[in-house]
Amino acid sequence: MPQDAHPFRSVLYMPGSRPRALEKARTLAADALILDLEDAVAPAEKPNARELVAEAVEAGGYGKRKLLVRVNGFDTEWGEADIARASAAQPDAILLPKVESAADIARAALLMADAGAGEHVRIWAMMETPRGALNALAIAESHPRLEGFVLGTNDLVKDLGAAHTPDRLPLVTSLGLCLLGARAAGLVCVDGVYNAFQDAEGLRAACVQGRDMGFDGKTLIHPDQIAIANEVFAPSTDAVALARRQVEAFEQATARGEGVAVVDGRIVENLHVVTAKRLIERAETIAALESAA
Repeated sequence: MPQDAHPFRSVLYMPGSRPRALEKARTLAADALILDLEDAVAPAEKPNARELVAEAVEAGGYGKRKLLVRVNGFDTEWGEADIARASAAQPDAILLPKVESAADIARAALLMADAGAGEHVRIWAMMETPRGALNALAIAESHPRLEGFVLGTNDLVKDLGAAHTPDRLPLVTSLGLCLLGARAAGLVCVDGVYNAFQDAEGLRAACVQGRDMGFDGKTLIHPDQIAIANEVFAPSTDAVALARRQVEAFEQATARGEGVAVVDGRIVENLHVVTAKRLIERAETIAALESAA
């Protein structure tokens, strides 16, 4: 993720067919919201949900939270109309389900342009099929509107014929391919959901795993999950303090004409300083976002 980018520690799905949920979302501490027209909406409610979500985006009041509208797929009767109406409302992004190729991104980008989406309206891709994971790099590099990946781990488990396990070993290859593609193209990459929303410790463990793999944050299915995701995916106070000491020690070593420094008995080289500076800037960005909420 770019150093000065908006954080995506917590990305909360909100059902697009429920006006009260769309209103409540304006008060939640999530970094981003996915206003969902796909899985969370029954077929008979989809046209009405499309209008509710578009009107909510147009009305605003979501502060610094990023707004992503997840549309229905191209293989449905609602997909193209969803993209057109959502694009006209000018959210931060359109989230496409089950992306499997660069052609899916190109098709969406053309529809968005025809609907008058501003240049700031980006595309995000749900990476939730085996073909999508195998094509991750081609998808990631396919279009300048593309900003991020969201992992759809429930669909991946289904399509793989795998099992949900606490260590997520059945998904490691798929997660890794998507992360590699995203990072190679400089995209944001957000981990899949944790289904047991009342299991706080299980959620924390899943967030820690995702953070340690390199994800920018986690998609969530319940507001009660926000605090843990925000905590885990933010740099800790100790980590920021260490990063500042690493930068300072390296600068002092450089001034002495030395190429490395030592902090807490560990070598600090330029690559460590790059990582330290990125962590410090991420912490500062999060602090600024929270102070403005």
